[in-house]
Amino acid sequence: MRTSARSAVRGSALQAVRRQHSLQRARQSVVPAAADALKQAAVLPPGTLDSDLHELGALARAYRGEQEDGDIDDVARDLRQAQVAEQQAYAKHSAAVAAHEAARSRYTTLETTYKHREAALLALKRRHADELVAIERQREAAEQRLGADIPASGSVAGTAAHPRALAAVRFALAQLGKPYEWAAEGPNRYDCSGLIWAAYRSKGADYDQLPRVSRDQYQATRGRTVTRDALLPGDLVFFASGTSWNTIHHMGMYIGNGKMVHAPTTGDVVKVSTVWWSRFFAATRVIPAVPAPQTPKPTPKPMKPTPASPRPTPSTSATPRPTPSTTPRPTPAPTTPGPTATPSPTTPSPTTTPSPTTTASATSTPSPTQTSGAITSSSTSS
Repeated sequence: MRTSARSAVRGSALQAVRRQHSLQRARQSVVPAAADALKQAAVLPPGTLDSDLHELGALARAYRGEQEDGDIDDVARDLRQAQVAEQQAYAKHSAAVAAHEAARSRYTTLETTYKHREAALLALKRRHADELVAIERQREAAEQRLGADIPASGSVAGTAAHPRALAAVRFALAQLGKPYEWAAEGPNRYDCSGLIWAAYRSKGADYDQLPRVSRDQYQATRGRTVTRDALLPGDLVFFASGTSWNTIHHMGMYIGNGKMVHAPTTGDVVKVSTVWWSRFFAATRVIPAVPAPQTPKPTPKPMKPTPASPRPTPSTSATPRPTPSTTPRPTPAPTTPGPTATPSPTTPSPTTTPSPTTTASATSTPSPTQTSGAITSSSTSS
């Protein structure tokens, strides 16, 4: 109420200034009109000047803000309309100033009452700090179960958060740990809507169309409502005690993965929590989403052939084959069986007493054409 009253005062003051300027322009137009009236009267015959000064009289009355029947001159009528408009504008401005003073007085009274109750609440929380911590853990676990179906991806249906919305998220996360204070807008303390208001006005986000308080922020963005399974970072999440927007009592900024950054309440600080799905009222988007960047598909790497079992590499240094001996080989024995081909059983075998110096086969009988020197040479080259 105080904010709207202040806005009404500003608007009415601006309108009054505009009406005043219009009146000044109308008054300035009276001067050339009066000069024209004098010029026209000057050309009249003698004795008729006094009877034709009625136009100057009408202009003079209009300039003073007076009006009589018959004063229908265009300049006088425009001047009179400008005077009426100015008077109405200042009357509205005075009414707006009075309403603002009443709202400010009421605000001061409510603020004093709030601060007394806030101090009492803070003292109560300190006395029951351990119990509150346990309750907070239980509630956090319950909210996580309620939001288990929320996708963790940073993009939804091919869309992603606008870079300006991401800048607002970065600003809000940079305020972690700063204490809550009702009606605070930073830079050292915040309330729930003050954090969001400051985040979207920060450098990079540069969005100054968001109202100050949570219910007004919902009304300003309700045309871009999103479902809970389509949330993107930077979206506003609202919590209410009923089914009407008039029951909204808290809000935060979605950061992804079912989490939000918010300034919860007296005695707490700006922090990240699971979205309060049990009290979830609605979610809205401040700045429209953009197409999600296309992730290039990885190019399949060519499969490397499985190395086969290594085959023995042929040696580059081949084993030298024995050079054929130049010593003439013994001439084969004639095919005609000799007397020693089938030795007589009574004839002792020559292998029974081999010569110690002879390595030739004992079963072969040298041909009559072989010399003893050839056999010896052959046996030493093998």
